[in-house]
Amino acid sequence: MKKTIYILYIGIAATICGCNTTNFIGDNDCLLEEVEIKADTKGFDAAQLEPYIRQRANSKWFSLFKIPLGTYSLAGNDTTKWINKTLRKIGEKPVLFDTLQARLSCEDLKAAMQNMGYMNARVELQTRKKGKRLKACYILHPGEPFIIQSFGYNIQDSLVREILEPYITDQKPRQFTVSALDNERKRLTTILNDNGFYRFNKDFITYTADSVEGDRNIDVTLHLHKFKANNDALATTHPRYRIGKVNFMPGDSTGLHIRPSVLNNTSAIVEGEFFSAAKLQHTYNAFGKLGAIRYTDISFEEIPDSNILDCNIKISNYKPNTISFQPEGTNTSGDFGAAASLTYQNRNLFKGSELLSIQLRGAFEAITGLEGYDNHDYEEYNVEAKLLFPRFLAPFLSKTFKRRSSATSEVNLSWNMQNRPEFHRKVFSAGWRYRWTNTTRRTTYNLDLIDLNYVYMPWISKTFKEDYLDDYSNRNAILRYNYEDLFIMKIGFGLTYKDATQSLRANVETAGNILKFMAPMTGMERNEDGQYKLFNIAFAQYAKFDFDYSKTFVLDAKNRIVLHSGIGIAYPYGNSDILPFEKRYFSGGANSVRGWSVRELGPGSFKGSDGRIDFINQTGDMKIDLNAELRTHLFWKFDGAAFIDAGNIWTLRAYEEQPGGQFKLDEFYKQIAMSYGLGLRLNFDYFIIRMDMGMKAVNPSYTNSKQHYPITNHDMGRDFTFHFAVGMPF
Repeated sequence: MKKTIYILYIGIAATICGCNTTNFIGDNDCLLEEVEIKADTKGFDAAQLEPYIRQRANSKWFSLFKIPLGTYSLAGNDTTKWINKTLRKIGEKPVLFDTLQARLSCEDLKAAMQNMGYMNARVELQTRKKGKRLKACYILHPGEPFIIQSFGYNIQDSLVREILEPYITDQKPRQFTVSALDNERKRLTTILNDNGFYRFNKDFITYTADSVEGDRNIDVTLHLHKFKANNDALATTHPRYRIGKVNFMPGDSTGLHIRPSVLNNTSAIVEGEFFSAAKLQHTYNAFGKLGAIRYTDISFEEIPDSNILDCNIKISNYKPNTISFQPEGTNTSGDFGAAASLTYQNRNLFKGSELLSIQLRGAFEAITGLEGYDNHDYEEYNVEAKLLFPRFLAPFLSKTFKRRSSATSEVNLSWNMQNRPEFHRKVFSAGWRYRWTNTTRRTTYNLDLIDLNYVYMPWISKTFKEDYLDDYSNRNAILRYNYEDLFIMKIGFGLTYKDATQSLRANVETAGNILKFMAPMTGMERNEDGQYKLFNIAFAQYAKFDFDYSKTFVLDAKNRIVLHSGIGIAYPYGNSDILPFEKRYFSGGANSVRGWSVRELGPGSFKGSDGRIDFINQTGDMKIDLNAELRTHLFWKFDGAAFIDAGNIWTLRAYEEQPGGQFKLDEFYKQIAMSYGLGLRLNFDYFIIRMDMGMKAVNPSYTNSKQHYPITNHDMGRDFTFHFAVGMPF
């Protein structure tokens, strides 16, 4: 209990003690309070040189509070005590200004600017001392950059010169910088490595530079020297290698279990072609995607007295068959249950690294609090089979295309049966989809060539039908539609782009268009509502578009701001007036507007009143999510976040059971919900446990100003929401 009290008050005490850290600074020392870097030249980005500063001030949580320093300062001198050791471990030792480190920082900054072409650069260090605190400011005086007046190539090897000629016409550096000159060496080296020059490296390229004193214009010559095997060898032309034999061999005692045709199509290294470093890397990547292969080792052997390279590809395999069992415990709104799944996997079904996965799952839950129903238990049984091919499985594709593409093809089948007190539901699904990436591996594409879903409702309890489906005084069109038999045949396309600071996802899918086109020609019957029927079921027809974008702005090593926006719209038409429940949008939850629990916000200004069916009513055809999050590293594996969320959902049509839910151009902005809060993350790199505490700020469900703007009229029971999740929200 004593330890718990200590921990609860550490945050408050650390903030207070943050003002008294100088009590622990020696008489001849100064606390490095702040470090600033700026340039006297307009347009010069001084921030890019921050990594060259050797000493930084103590870190700040959320770029504002030096809590780690304050925490460390709470510790006493007796390090044998648990509390003192803990405070020092999770805190941060005071950074004392070091004149030697400051001088070395000035030298590093000057050298960095000279490498950028500012040959006359200098650095000035200004310090401002107040008591035992010191602020350091590095002022950069870069001056004017040196410019390459002429750039020439002296290529001594005629064959190399012939190959490089098309690539050097307009690829000359302009500003005299070390990085630009080195990048040119790397560029030419890459071109030659991809054109058979197996033994070429950038050390064969050097530069000479001529300039006139007082002049910032420089004449640069790139020298590409002839080949020398060693310092004592005679200079000769660079050897250009072709691939000889490509040998596949086992890398362990299990032997080779992949078909020769698959091995040949996976390898980009082809007999008779020139050696290519890019194709070597592509081959490594391609074999790495084969689920049956554990490890690949590729080596080359020079054939004596020739320019031939034999390629040896050693392959180590995983065990082909695995079986796993996973029990689960469930708790849904206080109703306890259990579930278990049994999964069989074969990593090499047809000797082509095809992955077959078959999963059996069963679940049981004892449901309480239901009146008027004979059975109070929930049972679910599921069978799912997936077959993944590590390549494009389609006709008319050339071998060259198959080698260059990084793709998978997947076919899946599943059957699910749910027995609830209110109804029984059976769902059959089948699909065929492709997934592939571009050459830079930053963009991933998904194509759902066909996706079928058949929902069959064999039984609905009398009580449920009377209360929600057949009672005209309480008739809910959306609810009724989602408890009828349903058939969906859709196609879809999506792409995902990711780099170090941003990600973008876009998806489009349509359903029912092919069936609607074929309906008149095939003589499909219509139901009493005029909808065409397939297998005696009115099929769904809609179009859905989703766009999601996030951008990260790095403030410093421990703080960053992430902005996120998500927009989605789905429109039922033709054979449908209402979207299927699985395709409708909902708002609130750990990845949306975090002041609300999942499915508790919207649509529009609608306020749920019947908890038993609000999960249906609080859905919509359109969604907007806007989020801003300041993320900071706290200590050890703990990260923190402060966030602001905004958004809502709307319907595109007016439904009686969702008053205030329709999107209207002159009103929707008044229905944007807002929340704010704090989060704690336990970051283990490979997965993140997240806890977010959200508070409502603007609640569109209320018209009364006190309830509409709870940011100034808090009610913890009404406005506070806690979320527990795995992974980041965006």
